[in-house]
Amino acid sequence: MKRFFLSMIMLTTICAAHAQKPEDTEVYLPVPPIVTPGTNYGDAPSDAVVLFDGKNLDQWVSADHTNQPADWIVQDGILTVNKKAGNIQTKQSFKNYQLHIEWKEPTDIEGEGQARGNSGVFLASTGPGDDGYELQVLDSYNNKTYTNGQAGSIYKQSVPLANPAKKPGEWQAYDVVWTAPAFDENGKLLTPAYVTVFFNGVLVQNHFELKGQTLYIGKPFYKAHGALPIKLQAHGDKSKPISFRNIWVRELK
Repeated sequence: MKRFFLSMIMLTTICAAHAQKPEDTEVYLPVPPIVTPGTNYGDAPSDAVVLFDGKNLDQWVSADHTNQPADWIVQDGILTVNKKAGNIQTKQSFKNYQLHIEWKEPTDIEGEGQARGNSGVFLASTGPGDDGYELQVLDSYNNKTYTNGQAGSIYKQSVPLANPAKKPGEWQAYDVVWTAPAFDENGKLLTPAYVTVFFNGVLVQNHFELKGQTLYIGKPFYKAHGALPIKLQAHGDKSKPISFRNIWVRELK
């Protein structure tokens, strides 16, 4: 009798499987939007917001005085930090996005540790100071410093998985996927921020869960916010300023 019941169960399972069709697991909606990719690596795709194309700073303002234009140096298609002018940030605010940004340390750079070509990409800037979530920019080619502060780190939170830094004078690239934190109507954290970073094509942050804003001193913490600008840092170190080019962002709905 026991064998009979087992046989019946097996027969029922086989019949149920045969009753299903391939079409039962095929989905036709929603239809993904068509995006035309760039011709070469790093070229902006058709749905990107181009933040810097080598011509002007129309998409940027002063981070300390958002009613004033960004006052960094644009020359020969390159954006160079003006340390006296301070940080700059995008006019537009973003929530979840894909970001591409290229940067270069000066060939004749001097200094060591954190005082060697220091800057940062603040993936969401929460105020006029250096508050926010920072992806560190630094000369990390044969330059020793604390590992959660080298290029490719989420500053003071996450050591990069590798160090693919190029020599000073060579262009480098970050490709970032940023998922903003979410808060309820009372400001309580619902989901933390996550970030994935490719540094010169090498994965250095793999869906890292941030513990809050990146701080120079103290433990990270969250405070409620919505969509925010992207900020570039004019660090106060004494080394020569770094440069940027080819900056674009794709909003992720």
